[in-house]
Amino acid sequence: MATIGDVAREAGVSRSTASYALSGKRPISDEVRRRVLAAAEALAYTPNAGARALATAQTKVLGLLAQFHEDEFAPAMMQYILGVTNTARDLGYDTLLVTEADGVRALRRVTDSRMVDGVVLMNIAEQDARLPILRAAPQPGALVGLPGDCSGLDVFDLDFEEAGRVMVDHLHRLGHRELILVSQPEHVVERGGAYVWRLRDAALERARQRGVTLHAVYGESRQPAVGRLLNQLLEAHPEATGLLINNEAAAAALPSVTYARGLRVPEDLSVIGRYSAEFAATFSLPYSHIESAPDRLGAMAVRQLVRRVESQAAREEPFVVRFISPELVSLGSTAPPLPR
Repeated sequence: MATIGDVAREAGVSRSTASYALSGKRPISDEVRRRVLAAAEALAYTPNAGARALATAQTKVLGLLAQFHEDEFAPAMMQYILGVTNTARDLGYDTLLVTEADGVRALRRVTDSRMVDGVVLMNIAEQDARLPILRAAPQPGALVGLPGDCSGLDVFDLDFEEAGRVMVDHLHRLGHRELILVSQPEHVVERGGAYVWRLRDAALERARQRGVTLHAVYGESRQPAVGRLLNQLLEAHPEATGLLINNEAAAAALPSVTYARGLRVPEDLSVIGRYSAEFAATFSLPYSHIESAPDRLGAMAVRQLVRRVESQAAREEPFVVRFISPELVSLGSTAPPLPR
């Protein structure tokens, strides 16, 4: 493995000059910097992380704390993780993914040991026990998800309330008057998954305002249970002409359910989901959907976090709470209901 001394010899400069050229900590002529960078590339030189941390008080590593719950659909979570890790890499940072069940202990270990420069938290609960630890940590933190108390942290999320209203309004304008909403499993709500009731409550209120009957139920996260539930709902509500899905597992199961029942989309049933374009492509889902934008949310959180890591002035700026406005991506799965 090449060392800084090897790079210096290859470039014909001193070790200190090579180090300054790579770190940018002192002015170096463009010609010398080009030679050093060319030598580093030719030798596949990678700075020693421990030495870099001692010299700069930075590890160039971001911590990402996320959990894969059994009652949530893992492929959907991976979209958010990729949004964080890809952006971190583009900005010159590695990512330490921590999935320990005891999130409080894991966060305290990661921040106390100074093994990361900043932390992104996912799976945010309404009353999240990790947040006091992150607020007190020496490193800055950012959240992908909305807690009950946003103070002292940068927060990024989809506007789930508006997403619920958009879904109902779209089908109402087409003439639908009875709908079904399938949300995430009830256990997600019980542990504080506010995004579930944020969309559900807003959709129910908008349906009440529009005179629309909305049957709101909690779904399942795995087959065959989620498929059975979809069949039960369609049998229990034969007059429903629209289906809203805030549950990725239910969206992935729906094509086989409609095919088995001989239902045509959108002629017999209009469908709107809430997931990402990447998720739709992965499962070949033909449904119009609210773009959940996991890559954008992860990128926004990382960029803000890196700003605070690299600039003392940025650390002193007010904390932000930013929502992505819901975008309805039309794939032709909604239409006016046929006469019944």
